[in-house]
Amino acid sequence: RDQYPFQLSGGQQQRVGIARALALRPKVVLFDEPTSALDPELVGEVLGVIRDLAVEGWTLVIVTHEIQFARQVSDQVLFTDGGVI
Repeated sequence: RDQYPFQLSGGQQQRVGIARALALRPKVVLFDEPTSALDPELVGEVLGVIRDLAVEGWTLVIVTHEIQFARQVSDQVLFTDGGVI
């Protein structure tokens, strides 16, 4: 159904943003805290989309506080503490 962006939930807006970025077929997709502004019940939806992209073989750089998720979907995890990797 047709809706304006302000009529979409945070999770829907995030999925639309991901779809728009993927339409350009980038070599790398950067996610900078993709779940930080979402209501807790919507976090799983967005993480599911990102998990699907990882399974499909997309190259993803994810900045997140969702450490367990990052470990599940990543080949490599870098952790920063006080600006030190």
